[in-house]
Amino acid sequence: MTASEPQAGSATKPRPAPRRTPPERAGGGATLWAGLALIGLVVLAAVVSAFWTPFDPEGVFPDSILLSPGAEHLFGTDSFGRDVFSSILRGAQISLLVGTVAVGLAAVLGVPFGIVAGMNPGRLDQFMMRGNDISLAFPALLLAIIFGAIFGAGTVTAMVALGIGTAPAFALIARSGTMQIMSREYVQAARASGKSGLFIGMRHVLPNISGMLIVQASVSFGIAVLAEAALSYLGLGTPPPTPSWGRMLQDAQGYLFIEPLLIVWPGIAIAIAVLGFNLLGDGLRDRFDPKMQVKR
Repeated sequence: MTASEPQAGSATKPRPAPRRTPPERAGGGATLWAGLALIGLVVLAAVVSAFWTPFDPEGVFPDSILLSPGAEHLFGTDSFGRDVFSSILRGAQISLLVGTVAVGLAAVLGVPFGIVAGMNPGRLDQFMMRGNDISLAFPALLLAIIFGAIFGAGTVTAMVALGIGTAPAFALIARSGTMQIMSREYVQAARASGKSGLFIGMRHVLPNISGMLIVQASVSFGIAVLAEAALSYLGLGTPPPTPSWGRMLQDAQGYLFIEPLLIVWPGIAIAIAVLGFNLLGDGLRDRFDPKMQVKR
């Protein structure tokens, strides 16, 4: 037997699959973890401010007006003597509250609408989608401004308006995913066995489109945070004395050349929150989208 011939009974062992790190296994990688880290900062600020702040963020302290950052006031004070760091912490509560309610309302309104349209192709689908297209002509921020002018400025008005304005995007995503799921064999088998549309929608459609809905929710959350800041800046959002990042920007613009850091701190807070949810949405898209996984 020559050296080149394999020995009897020997077999070529297949190479083991390369081990993947946890981010690669989960999908999303660094983008997902970066988004989670930034959102974690915002959530931590909101939780901490619910129990403790260095100073009362709603109080007025005439003896501490426009103090520069220091050991006592980490981010300085504003034109009313309020501690900016305390206001930033408390403002995280408003941003998360508005985002949660707005996205939840948008999902409740838009997802069933899109599923029903996707499960009933034809005239009903066309009629529902034409109405959805008309709703898309009114951006969420514009709708919030209209609601604020009609019903008065306030946090509740902003949340409802942003939820209604964001619902059409959820409807489009839900309809697109539903149409893909309805062509699957197991759905056809369920319909042939006499299962109701409600059963098919809850048992087969909704669980299979939940991934893309979560991605849309993350992106919409960032949009809602930015919209709330814009509305507060315009005076149509959260009313004083409740701290809001957008109104902090509005109050600080008159002191831009005296104490420019008053604009920097709320601007950084808004950027962290919006960037965090956008990165989270990108990471979740890589996690749930098979096409993105194939590209990697």
